[in-house]
Amino acid sequence: MNYPNQIKKEYHKNINYANRGMDLEKMINEANEYYLEKDMALIYKKPTPIGIVKVSYENNQQKIKDAYFATQSTLDYNGLYKGKYVEFDAKNTESKTAFPISNVHKHQILHLRRVIRHGGIVFLIIRIKGLIYLLNGPDFIEFIDHTERKSIPYSFIEEKGYPLEYNYNKGLDYLKIVDLIGGFKNEEN
Repeated sequence: MNYPNQIKKEYHKNINYANRGMDLEKMINEANEYYLEKDMALIYKKPTPIGIVKVSYENNQQKIKDAYFATQSTLDYNGLYKGKYVEFDAKNTESKTAFPISNVHKHQILHLRRVIRHGGIVFLIIRIKGLIYLLNGPDFIEFIDHTERKSIPYSFIEEKGYPLEYNYNKGLDYLKIVDLIGGFKNEEN
């Protein structure tokens, strides 16, 4: 931008991608609170396992100054629904055409496979193009096992995924889709 007296200033927008999934997580957390309140399901966000190296004390409170990830985390959420183990992860992409497979780490893919093998319900909740879909874990695994692509096309997510909508009372109500993919009788949530 040019200002009077030939002073030139440039504007640089600082973009922080660290919390771009927080809105999605907030909607999921609201749903989980609703499910708990109504005694429909027990599903919780897992804390990230950290090891603390250095702590300081300020105003009679402990403050972590240095820490590290103690172990690789698996997926963001887990719990029980109608007697079945449920686990899932929330993912965002800025892409309008595809979901990068690299957004799901190798240890998470291994974990998805294990949950499927042991009969649990596992899935991804993906925000793409401003829309939110539930992609069943077996569909995700089938895609990555049968293609060399580094991303999942939006058309695949649109075809195989289940659109989710935000409900003012329930948050991001995903249990009605879990009823479908889990083989439960269609009951009103």
